[in-house]
Formats: sequence, C-alpha cells, structure tokens
Amino acid sequence: MRAHLVQLDIVWEDRAANFARVEGMLDGVDVRPGDLVLLPEMFDSGFSLNTDATADDGTTQAWLARLADDLGAVVMGGRTVGGCGHGGCDKATNHATVFAPGVEGGEPRLLCEYAKIHPFTYGREGEKFVGGRHVETFRWESDGEALTVCPTICYDVRFPELYRLGLKKGAEAFTCIANFPAARQGHWRTLAIARAIENQAFMLAVNRRGNDPYLAYAGGTIAVDAKGDIIGELGDEEAVLTVELDVPAFRAWRAEFPAWRDGRLLDSTKT
Repeated sequence: MRAHLVQLDIVWEDRAANFARVEGMLDGVDVRPGDLVLLPEMFDSGFSLNTDATADDGTTQAWLARLADDLGAVVMGGRTVGGCGHGGCDKATNHATVFAPGVEGGEPRLLCEYAKIHPFTYGREGEKFVGGRHVETFRWESDGEALTVCPTICYDVRFPELYRLGLKKGAEAFTCIANFPAARQGHWRTLAIARAIENQAFMLAVNRRGNDPYLAYAGGTIAVDAKGDIIGELGDEEAVLTVELDVPAFRAWRAEFPAWRDGRLLDSTKT
C-alpha cells in the first residue's frame, strides 16, 4: 500500500491558488489506483480564524471528491466547516474530509468526515472553532490489502487517549494532517513517532511549510511504521513524500509482540 504526503506551502486564504498548487505538485507523481493522498490541515486557506471567509461553501469538498476520482485514489484534506450545529453553536469545526473514487463510473464516495477534537486554545482556535465529539475510522483498500485508518488533526497529536480510542475502534494506521508551528518542531516529530510505537500502528503525519501572516512552519512531514522506524521524512521543502507501507510486516509485528491488546482505558472518576 502506498501513501503520498503533500507538504504544501499554503497560500493564505486563497482556495483556488491552493487547489492549483496541489494539482501542480501531484503532476508527475506516480499515484496509482487505491493509493492514499494526504493534504495538510486547512490546506485550502491556511490556519485562519477568519471563518466567515474560509468556511467551505462546498467548493473544497467537491474539489477533493473530483481529485479522488481523477487520481483513482483515496484523498484526505483539511477544511473549515461553518456552524457546528451543537445546541445552536455558531462556531466552525476543523475537518479532515476523506473521499474515495467512484465505483464503475459512480459518484466519488465520502469515506469519512472527522472534526478535530482538540482546538488549539493556545493559538486562539477555540475562539472560532468548537471541538468535534467523535473518533472516526475508515477502511482503506489497495493492492489486495486493507487497513483501518483513524484520522487526527495537528494539536490532536498531543493527546494519546484519542489515539488509544482509535485503536479500540480497530485502527491500524493513523493520519495527522497539520499546520504545526516551527517553534515546536521537535515536539511534532517526537509525538508522531510515539503515537506509532504505543499503538503499534502506522503513523502518516503531513505538515505544511512556509509562513502565514502570524507563524512559520518547518514541514517535517513524516511516515512511521508500527515499530517506530521511519519509513520516510521530509525537511522544510515543498514536496510530496511517497512511502510504501509493508502491511504483512505490520501484522507480523502485532502478532509477535501483541502489547497493543493490553491497553486499558480507565475512568479515574470512579473508585
């Protein structure tokens, strides 16, 4: 199984420019039917709190669906969705949206819609965004293999309990799409590797590069296997990282050393 992690220099609040940039970066990349393509958090706008301007009116969702169909691949990208709908809340939600190509000429299929559970309050995200309420998974099939994938977004990577809940739901691979600032780049790499080791799962973590009006980003997109070994990694360049996931070796490791089965989620409020 192969994944392509698109480390993008996002154009601030310019949806059309970002679509064009992604298409240009993928042009010439050997994306095969069934591959997984990952785009960063809020890839269509950058990490903007201007949700009135950046909330998706359906344009980004439709573009992701079309890209999945054009490539014959599963595509995940981040977008802002306005109006969370929880008890009349008017805040936005920060989404990872996943499409698969249509089957036999049918429409592209929405595989998963994950709303970021942990808004980055230190960066004021909580002022404009509300956290999601559900850990999600989807089934990724390619080359006669299949993996259950749990999507996460940026700041989520600091919260191992989310990943453990994903593991309990059958996750064999995690994705983290991000706008993770350069100031804490060492944390990004360490946490991505830790999430893979502790869950004995693949971790595919794609970060943006470049600058927005407020922050600098150093890329560091990374793919990690279930033992914590690095499958592939980028520096701070704008590039596509293509990696091969050895699924039989992953299953053999989980069978040989099944620590993943022994996790216990306890409610500390009860005695």
